[in-house]
Amino acid sequence: MSRIVLVTGGARSGKSSLAEGMALAYGDPLGYVATGRAGDGEMAERIARHRQRRGSMWQTMEEPLLLKEVIIGHDGYFRAILVDCITLWLSNLLFAHNDRGRVLNEVSELADVMPNLATPLVLVTNEVGAGIVPENALARTFRDLAGEANQILASAADEVHVAMCGLSLKLKG
Repeated sequence: MSRIVLVTGGARSGKSSLAEGMALAYGDPLGYVATGRAGDGEMAERIARHRQRRGSMWQTMEEPLLLKEVIIGHDGYFRAILVDCITLWLSNLLFAHNDRGRVLNEVSELADVMPNLATPLVLVTNEVGAGIVPENALARTFRDLAGEANQILASAADEVHVAMCGLSLKLKG
C-alpha cells in the first residue's frame, strides 16, 4: 500500500516546498503533476519559479483536467508523485464542466483509486474557506467546492499536514 499525503494551507504558506520535501524523501525519479495553466504573465512567472526550484530530478507532467488518468498512467514509474495543486484542478474542472456535482464525482473517483496506487502520492491543496465570505456566487461555489473536495481527499489520505508561515502541523497520520 502506498502513502497518501495531503498538504493544505493558505496562499504563500509554504505548502509546495513542504510537499516537495516530503516527496524528495522517497528518492528519485520523481513525478510532478502540474494542474495550473499559464493564462497570463504572472501565472507563467509562478510556474517558471516552481520549475527552477524543483530542478532536474522531477519529471513534470502538465495536466489541467485528467488528473486521475495521469496518476494511474504513471503509477509504478516514479518513487513518488506530487500533484500541485488540487485547487487549480478543481477550478479547471468547474470552468470546463460548470457542474459542481460532476467535479465532486471526479474528486471522489480520485480518492477511490489513491489507496490502490503502488506509488506514494503527495497532494497540495489550498485552504480557501478561512477568509471572508466571497461577494459573488461563483466564488462562493468554488470556496464550498474546495472545502468539500479537501474533506474527501483528507479522508482518503494517510497523512494530512497544514502549512502556515512556512511551518507545518500534522493533522492526521
